[in-house]
Amino acid sequence: MQSPALTKQTREEPAGDLLSLTITELGNAMRRGALSPVKLAEACLDRIQRLNPKLDSFITLTPDRALADARRAESELARGIDRGAFHGIPYALKDNVDTAGILSSSHSKIYADRVPAEDATVAAKLREAGGVLIGKTATFEFAIGGPSWDLPWPPARNPWNRDFLPGGSSSGSGAAVGARFVFGAMGTDTGGSIRWPAAVCGITGLKPTYGRVSRRGVHPNTFSIDHCGPMTRTVEDCAIMLAAVAGHDPLDPGSIDEQVPDYRSHLTGSIRGLRIGLVRHWYEEHGHPELISAMAEAASTMRSLGATVEEIVLDDLQAYVDAKTILSTAELYAVHEKDMKTRPQDFGQKLRMRVMPGALLRAEDYVQAMRWRTDLVTRLMRAFASFDVLATAGWFAPADPADPNGVDFFRSRLLATMPFSLAGIPALVVPCGFSKSGLPLSLQFGGKPFDESTVLNAGHAYQMATDWHLKMPPLH
Repeated sequence: MQSPALTKQTREEPAGDLLSLTITELGNAMRRGALSPVKLAEACLDRIQRLNPKLDSFITLTPDRALADARRAESELARGIDRGAFHGIPYALKDNVDTAGILSSSHSKIYADRVPAEDATVAAKLREAGGVLIGKTATFEFAIGGPSWDLPWPPARNPWNRDFLPGGSSSGSGAAVGARFVFGAMGTDTGGSIRWPAAVCGITGLKPTYGRVSRRGVHPNTFSIDHCGPMTRTVEDCAIMLAAVAGHDPLDPGSIDEQVPDYRSHLTGSIRGLRIGLVRHWYEEHGHPELISAMAEAASTMRSLGATVEEIVLDDLQAYVDAKTILSTAELYAVHEKDMKTRPQDFGQKLRMRVMPGALLRAEDYVQAMRWRTDLVTRLMRAFASFDVLATAGWFAPADPADPNGVDFFRSRLLATMPFSLAGIPALVVPCGFSKSGLPLSLQFGGKPFDESTVLNAGHAYQMATDWHLKMPPLH
């Protein structure tokens, strides 16, 4: 979709310097009058106009809305009206998140003309927090069918090398944050769809506890496992964005009424005495050699910060993947049954192939998978009797090549993200190195239910001791 011409940028700050700042740094500058929210939005829009054609990270740009949001933020801050740390910050929304009056396609021909009348809860919360909406990002079709080249919009590309993919299904969100187009983006995560793009795009991504962030107005993938969460450059930025969207929503039946803490105040930068269970066998059995080396250095860094890091053995990853696959296949079919029967030709081939087997699953299969899930999660949760957080790889390899004829990753790979998805517990991915080819590698922390604060602090302390999150992709 073509966007209107963008307002010509007039700014004193070099775009590269301005767009490398954190949300906290930007907020401080805006509050002391050293930075205009309008100029910041213009800088983002200018960079997107120049570089997004290389990455296809956006489906829809919203420059008029962005500049209106920015003007409102500038006026409010000048009058002493402060909506919080996200006030005036440019962000993006994954395109399966409903936005009133703005195309919300879920990257599918099925919804190619769908313009909702109401905002999703997360969209409304970010607007209320004073955020500046830059646009809607590419995804896998309905957050599961991809990467696909037979859809109305092309798949997004990786900002570190456009010949590679940015993961999925929150692919455009990962690419947009990694490319410094925006300072935060909302993703959704059922089996790893926030954490995979975060891992291979060199950014920070958090899947919160199930029920922590409302999913009302977000197109469902798997009702019983779907999550929404923030994707940002740094853990501190992630804590700020999470605070803006977290909270009980009585209109979401999966939402849980649990008090929302001040996440940023828990970022002490210290993990001295923290008990970390290192699930090394997952990535040593399945990981890329360079990832295994990076994880060894990450474990050493955590020990040097005073954490107790001990190995723990959990169930084989294949069990988590198989249980989730049965559940998702059944629930996906329930979501898409009508359109699959009446207009199957309008789905991409990959989505059709992933949804259709759901018609053959029996109720017994679904119930047994739920029981299997309970057994797996029960054993996983026992680990927290001995540890405050678990640590493992975020993703087992660097980004995949952008090859239309490549192997379907769903059939070729085990996922370190899946156990935390089935358990519905918070899991955070942060960059922990780069491959020799210059692609990001990642570290993952998992925590107790509703203990995002401890998980975020672990990632923050690691980032304070390293500089992987500070590196920028070589976009020109």
